[in-house]
Amino acid sequence: QVQLVESGGGLVQAGGSLRLSCAASGRTFSGYNMGWFRQAPGQEREFLAFITWNWNGGGSTNYANLVKGRFTISRDNAKNTVYLQMNSLKPEDTAVYYCAAGTRYSRRWSEYDYWGQGTQVTVSS
Repeated sequence: QVQLVESGGGLVQAGGSLRLSCAASGRTFSGYNMGWFRQAPGQEREFLAFITWNWNGGGSTNYANLVKGRFTISRDNAKNTVYLQMNSLKPEDTAVYYCAAGTRYSRRWSEYDYWGQGTQVTVSS
């Protein structure tokens, strides 16, 4: 089992920035690809970005078009943590943000095995 805990959400004005963190514990972080998703009320869970596992600590990244150029995913394997740096935030970015871990890297939320509880991000206009 992998336990994931997100943090860093909150209230920010449009144009501002937030950095979300997702700390993993339990079974080793090694080998897991990590994704970020979000879900707004009444909407489907939406892919944002994933980063693959790499022994050197990096990993390939992939982004949804709607956040490309504004959000950056990264990971620190030594800290068992994945990050989502969010810049130029817009009111439509308001949602609950989730991190996920899986042995596959995918844009589909169903491909991930473990999920955090989510952290609320609210962007005011």
